[in-house]
Amino acid sequence: MSAPSAVRDVERLDAADVRAVLALLRDAAAADGVRPLSEEAELRLQHGGPAGGRDVLVPAADGGPAGYARFEGGDGTGDAEAELVVAPAHRRQGVGRTLLTRLEELAGDRPLRVWAHGDLPGSAELAADGYQRARVLLQMRRDLDGVDPAPRPALPDGVHVEAFRPGRDEAAWLRVNARAFATHPEQGAWTVEDLRLREAEPWFDPAGFFLAWRGDPAAGGTLLGSHWTKVHPPGDEGPDAVGEVYVLGIDPDAQGLGLGRALTDLGLAHLRARGLGQVLLYVDEDNTAAVTLYERSGFTRYAVDVSWRRAL
Repeated sequence: MSAPSAVRDVERLDAADVRAVLALLRDAAAADGVRPLSEEAELRLQHGGPAGGRDVLVPAADGGPAGYARFEGGDGTGDAEAELVVAPAHRRQGVGRTLLTRLEELAGDRPLRVWAHGDLPGSAELAADGYQRARVLLQMRRDLDGVDPAPRPALPDGVHVEAFRPGRDEAAWLRVNARAFATHPEQGAWTVEDLRLREAEPWFDPAGFFLAWRGDPAAGGTLLGSHWTKVHPPGDEGPDAVGEVYVLGIDPDAQGLGLGRALTDLGLAHLRARGLGQVLLYVDEDNTAAVTLYERSGFTRYAVDVSWRRAL
């Protein structure tokens, strides 16, 4: 293979480069059995992101992308963050090191966190020089065969569940999401734009987005929690379509009412009704209570994502 050309970074790739990088991501997913970038990084590749972000590209000799990275600089304080992927045909040629060196230059004198999806050997080799495992995110899965196809969850008096209604429920959902994930490094900071981007994605289906309300949502009702499911198409998370417990959040004031279990049962039944065989979810490895709960619910560990941190 020919050696890659010099690395370049821009605030936003043009449409042709975006298409080429998306093709690279599909090739990498097929080769590795894991998505090489997070959903958030893919959305920012396609639609742009907050100030301080950069798209970093290593072109191959033929003009196509040999490697890609997404850099997030934030407001210039705290840790910078990044994700990177090397095209399968251009591995073991220094492309990953070239990308990582440029990411470190962009981070400057700030610590840098780099996500490695799947915790593959090549990522660990790159991280061996000055990086430490800072966060581990587990992907857990379970079969849907044993799921009750018609659950009748017990709900508190005055509480009912209905599907998300675009144009009506965004503000209420964002409020509960922020409260439920107040200590979560990414999820709790979602904005209306983050939500709108996902509503515009081909996979979005409000019928699989369950909201638990006390009272009438059109007349001042209170949202207590939600379970947002997602369906990954074939080739995204494996050869077959796979469901996901995408966001499951309960308002702190509604904890202890059994809503988490009720919403989970409704979401899993919905995914089974779609004809899916498996469902996945993500959880931090150090959240031992949640991991234990999911294991008791039939989930097992399937894959690992690692955030490697370089501190100066």
